[in-house]
Amino acid sequence: MTKRVIAALVVSLAMPVAAAAAPETTAVTRHVLPNGMTVLIRESRVARVVAASLQVAAGSVSETRETAGITSFVHRVIVRGTGRHSATQLAEAAEDLGGSVSGSSDAEHAEIHGRALAQHWDALLTLMADVAISPAFREDEIERVRRLMLADIQARADRPLASAMDALMRDLYGRHPYGLPLAGTRDSIAAMSRQALVAQYQRIYRPDRMVLAVSGDVIRGDVLKRVERLFGRLERTPLDPAPEPEPPIPTRQRRVIEQPARQAQVVVGYLTPAFGDADYAASKVLAAVLGSGTSGRIFRELRERQGLAYALGVSNPSRRGPAAFVAHIGTEAPNIAAAEAGIRMEIDRARAEPPTADELERAKAYILGTLAMDRRTNSRQAWYLAFYELIGVGWDFPSRYATSIEAVTADAVLAAARRYLTSPTSVVLTPKAR
Repeated sequence: MTKRVIAALVVSLAMPVAAAAAPETTAVTRHVLPNGMTVLIRESRVARVVAASLQVAAGSVSETRETAGITSFVHRVIVRGTGRHSATQLAEAAEDLGGSVSGSSDAEHAEIHGRALAQHWDALLTLMADVAISPAFREDEIERVRRLMLADIQARADRPLASAMDALMRDLYGRHPYGLPLAGTRDSIAAMSRQALVAQYQRIYRPDRMVLAVSGDVIRGDVLKRVERLFGRLERTPLDPAPEPEPPIPTRQRRVIEQPARQAQVVVGYLTPAFGDADYAASKVLAAVLGSGTSGRIFRELRERQGLAYALGVSNPSRRGPAAFVAHIGTEAPNIAAAEAGIRMEIDRARAEPPTADELERAKAYILGTLAMDRRTNSRQAWYLAFYELIGVGWDFPSRYATSIEAVTADAVLAAARRYLTSPTSVVLTPKAR
């Protein structure tokens, strides 16, 4: 691929980001209610739909081994009934609006998400407020969710790649809560009482810990007035500061585990920068150079040239604390040594030489294109607005992030590789007879 073609690709993929950034500056408004709740409203007339993301500062980062999965448990239960609606009635009410209401959680945020036809924006926000303010925590629904979560935990443990990844996170983060499984463990979920779930809900659903983002064919003044009526009655109450989590301490060792499986898994991990770090953008480009789809070095070398992989790639989720940079490959058991050596060779090469001009431009195009494509819908726009505001980098972070990606140099990528891709922590999952 020539530099001219790559440059054209970067421009074409970056255009949606730039196009989205300009109207956002005027279309998104930010408001803080007297009780501390933040409200973001994005007006868009592209389609007659509306989406809302209500996020709270919570997640596995604030959990312990004993409470692992409690935030996920809470958010699967609160959409299963309120003081006014049963689980079935909630689902039917959302469907009547042409949409849905759901709950989920991650490492550093939890969300009540809703979408509907634009003419029903008021009813949608009313339904979401009911879920957020008046969840019932019915015992029968708690037990139903518990059974589902335990089944999900067992299913994840039975998946070789997921099992290897979970083992790596434990080894990479030590006692830091990023190493905890988002859905919890069998022991933690089995032991959680209704009282514990209610206490966790009350701890996190405080207005100064909440961000509501609304995106779609709405009028901001009308939305703001309605939000003030729905959520303005929440009182800000004193909150004891959460203790700082213990710093991550990677084992920097290689661990082998056996599990009934058809193929082996090799996962190699490092810790890389958090949001706001000076090396954040360079580390993202580094991840794309090594693992951006079919153009990444690991794919080209280990799958295309050596034929070692069923599936492989690089993951580097963003975190407020140190992020995990993980290269993984699924291969035949006899190929474990070659696959592991291949990953380490490509990482060593990333530390020895900068990406070529073509590799750098392809990696940037991959990042910018993925960012633009992921923000095409009101649902994703609402999520992005709420998430980045919640974690403290500001709702307009994606536009600034795109600019910082474009500015990354090959030397910056090399420096990031040399700084962070040292002393790997790895897990090798080998198949054993069933």
